[in-house]
Amino acid sequence: MAGNSAPTAASVTVTAPARLHLGFLDPSGGLGRRFASIGLAIAELGTRISLRAAASAGIEGPEHARAARHLEIMQIEQTVPAHAGLGSGTQIALAVAAGIRRLHDLPPDLCGDAIRLGRGGRSGIGIGVFDRGGLILDAGRGRAATPPPIISRLRFPEQWRVVLVLDPSRSGVHGPEEGAALAMLAPFPEREAAHLCRLVLMQALPAVAEGDLASFGAAIRELQSRVGDYFAPIQGGGRFTSPDVAAALARLDEAGAYGIGQSSWGPTGFAFASSAAEASRLVALLRDDARLRALDIRACTGLNRGAQIDVHSALDSQSG
Repeated sequence: MAGNSAPTAASVTVTAPARLHLGFLDPSGGLGRRFASIGLAIAELGTRISLRAAASAGIEGPEHARAARHLEIMQIEQTVPAHAGLGSGTQIALAVAAGIRRLHDLPPDLCGDAIRLGRGGRSGIGIGVFDRGGLILDAGRGRAATPPPIISRLRFPEQWRVVLVLDPSRSGVHGPEEGAALAMLAPFPEREAAHLCRLVLMQALPAVAEGDLASFGAAIRELQSRVGDYFAPIQGGGRFTSPDVAAALARLDEAGAYGIGQSSWGPTGFAFASSAAEASRLVALLRDDARLRALDIRACTGLNRGAQIDVHSALDSQSG
């Protein structure tokens, strides 16, 4: 990062949303763009960090004073569970980069920072929700060494709710294990990819634009079932990483929830509800089931804005 190295604010707080990854469209990329995905920013779960310029730094040697100006004190105030399918790694990385840039009054460079920090290799959803929130569609990774471009962003209907089912005892595939697992799979059939692209373009996105939860849920459910079956061999043989989450999602399906699925590699599962009252009913139904007591079950809303960056001056700190 180049520019003015001296901090221009006393501290900066960055709050970034968690994201749901609702599914890939073309994992093999027969037309030259691999993966492509649809996802959603979530309001109630997220990452919040605070950074401030260090009063002193333990640096010695030539140029130590100038080097010390690049150090900040960072406090991580809130994170989402790691390797749960909620995009925690990308949000932490982008939040730190954005905080340092704002602290030093450097110009934003979201895509550039994502590349430098190794984010957006398969999906652009995390970058998209950090930038603008809402329901995001990325076009997949092409030949260029850049994150997948965001080609659609829609506001998620304010009245709709997301029922999240988290399994704290498990974690999804991640890191080098993820790449090795993907390499084991057969090519994704081109006819399947064509169908999923049509499903998202001609059903899921219009349904969100028109507030048609039944059509949106049907599209996401089918996308999840087809992609889930494809990934089943590296997920223990089923569509869902966690058997307990699978049981909870089956209950939600029976109870009338929409769009049953798993976010990324899981183990977090999700379903959609038409209202806050309906989401509360579904959450209570699961919490009353003794077999599901180990799960973290909650209702959330979609978030139609990106990360929030709050700047605090020295006067703010003194008055507080």
